Amino acid sequence: MTDVPARGGHSSGRGERVPMGRRAFMGYVLAGATLAVAADLGLGAPAHAAVPSVPQIPELYDLEDLQTDAALPTSALIKIVVNEDGTASFELPRMEVGQGITTSMAMIIAEELDLPVEKVRVTLAPARPELLLNQMTGGSNSTVSMFTPVRVAAAIARKALLEAAAIELGAAVAQLEAKAGVISAPGGSSLSYGALAVKAASRKVRAVKAELKPASGYAVIGKPHGRDDARLAVTGQKKFAMDLQVPDALPTMVCRAPTLNGSPTSVRNEAAVLGMPGVTDVALVDTGVAVRAETFGQCIDAVRALDVEWAAGSVEGESDATVLARLRKAELPLAVPKIPVLAKTVEADFTFMFRSSAALEPNCAIADVRADRATVWAGLKSPIVAQGDIAKSVGLPMSAVTVHVVTGGGSFGHKLFGDAAVEAAKVSKAMGKPVKLMWHRADEPRQGRVHPMATSRIRASYLGGQVLSFEQRHTSVVTDFSHGLGEMITASIDRLPGGLGGLAFSETIFTLTQELPYHFGVVTQLLSEADGRFNTGSMRNIYSPDVACANELVVDQLAAKMGKDPLAFRLAFLKHERVKAALKKVAKVGDWGRTMPEGMAQGIAVHSEYKGATAVLVEIDCRPGTVNRKVRDGVAGPRVTKAVIAVDAGLVINPKGLEAQMMGGVSDGIALALTSSLHLREGHFLEASWDNYFYTRQWNVPPDFRCVVMPSDSQQPGGAGEAGVAASVAAVACAYARATGTVPTRFPINHGRVSFEVKPFVPPVPESPSDGLSHTF
Repeated sequence: MTDVPARGGHSSGRGERVPMGRRAFMGYVLAGATLAVAADLGLGAPAHAAVPSVPQIPELYDLEDLQTDAALPTSALIKIVVNEDGTASFELPRMEVGQGITTSMAMIIAEELDLPVEKVRVTLAPARPELLLNQMTGGSNSTVSMFTPVRVAAAIARKALLEAAAIELGAAVAQLEAKAGVISAPGGSSLSYGALAVKAASRKVRAVKAELKPASGYAVIGKPHGRDDARLAVTGQKKFAMDLQVPDALPTMVCRAPTLNGSPTSVRNEAAVLGMPGVTDVALVDTGVAVRAETFGQCIDAVRALDVEWAAGSVEGESDATVLARLRKAELPLAVPKIPVLAKTVEADFTFMFRSSAALEPNCAIADVRADRATVWAGLKSPIVAQGDIAKSVGLPMSAVTVHVVTGGGSFGHKLFGDAAVEAAKVSKAMGKPVKLMWHRADEPRQGRVHPMATSRIRASYLGGQVLSFEQRHTSVVTDFSHGLGEMITASIDRLPGGLGGLAFSETIFTLTQELPYHFGVVTQLLSEADGRFNTGSMRNIYSPDVACANELVVDQLAAKMGKDPLAFRLAFLKHERVKAALKKVAKVGDWGRTMPEGMAQGIAVHSEYKGATAVLVEIDCRPGTVNRKVRDGVAGPRVTKAVIAVDAGLVINPKGLEAQMMGGVSDGIALALTSSLHLREGHFLEASWDNYFYTRQWNVPPDFRCVVMPSDSQQPGGAGEAGVAASVAAVACAYARATGTVPTRFPINHGRVSFEVKPFVPPVPESPSDGLSHTF
């Protein structure tokens, strides 16, 4: 019996015992016409150590562990098929939303199978209820949880091909060489994988053992590789949901209420709208009034023409101020432990406004609902949950609903929910026809999923150069976890560290993700939630951007109180060497401490999560000439001029993809710190589309951006999809405080300044533009 490292490859005190060597795994050769294989990782139940009193829970068992453990029981249902043309096919039970996982999965298969990457075909699996908790994309977990199962399946396929080749070529397996999809024997005779695919197939399922390739033998993993869909994307050939041609599925849009979550009671002019050019159907559903027409332009005209009587929404008359007052009432008290009389404290109180999590691709779905069955096509990160919701909404058994997962144009947590897919199914049923439903851009920030408003209060005590305590109380509008993470928690309750079993879903997620990476004495970080009337979601990095921003601002204040340089202070108190290494790297690459003009400053921050570490250094320009610069149809304000990020994500599959993820994370951080938020007034959000929701734009992107991928001796990948966000928000906030001499307490910093003309709420969408070229730069 050999101890193998815990998943994640980091020393957490956990391990699994398996009856084989470190790289040996069991799997199955499945019955089929050509070679098909699957992994079996359920050989031993994970053993989790008791939670010590000093380390925080995520240092021992975090959200990555929860998701990976939840996926484990059905890992044997994931298979790789070798085809007669020499290619390998893999249906990925995750969703590609631009993060590049189809590319990284192809690289993993190519590595273990000894096949060129271009010969690996990775597609997205439809909803497969038998996978249970193994078909959800979120929490930066796709590569972490899929890495070993995919490698095992590929290794088993390679072994089966070698065994078939040994028979055909009359040589021992040990004498054969597999390379680039061809197996060669001594003397020069060879056979391609395609020629062996049928011969290697099995008539029945049989268990086999396979050895995984050691890291020293990697030729593909760890090497930069371009996206497999890059050419399709830049040439406009990549297929998203709205590009699919489903017979008779005509463009469909929904007229939505003027206030959040209002519902229709009647349509006063239905006959007139049905008489408009191209309009075929009008139907009431709980979310609004749907119109179906020959073109989306005709849908927009019809939506604008509808005269609807609306029932009240869920937050009638509410505003930023009233919601914030509710949060204040729900705040937990700060309970600082006993400290010496001479100890001093730093106290801080931060507010984070509502933010939209809309992706570049609008909410959209195609649905064809019949009396006995329903078929839906949509970008879904939790398709099994969506399948159940669709079935319930149209009154069909789940087995009668087919859900096809389509590549998405971004997500940021948005596509964890099947809102558009469920709505499309309801509309299709109401009309009795297939529909191609698309939300208008104005619908997304006003009626879509948002990141909750929150407050974060901190009290830290210090004495004699030591931080004695760090207490944080984070209070948030309720975050909806009904997309699958909640089910994972329920299913994994017996595996969770002690004390988590009695927490609500949100509190459990918070506890499994939030980690203060410093030796700050007694540390407590607690979450409380209030107000569940909003449509919320797990926006990219969930709680961490807000929590880390608050933490790092206080760290800077502690450093100032003790007369320490912010960099030196962090290095003195950080717990883990990998976080220190990342921080030292950005300080060196970013030239920390260099002289800068008045009104400009550097900021530095770290974050530890997803079994990895990030550090960010930024430079910000808060000089009047920059802040007050004129930007057409945009918002200027402070400008981040340089950003350096160092990331330790364990074993890196594709460095090029990781760098792209970090660039996106830094852009997110800049937006969250400076510009992007929703303003709630009189029961509705003012923003309506990207022209007045100020995500980071070209004029706010740092001209100098550098990403450093830190070397790692880990044998397992860590989470990377969200890793770049939290430290980026924090570094920008810290830089702003140093440049202006004022610590910001509300984020984004420009919130409250409505610098755009608010679009009307009735009709709910603006008319279609006819002068688009005049708005280009």
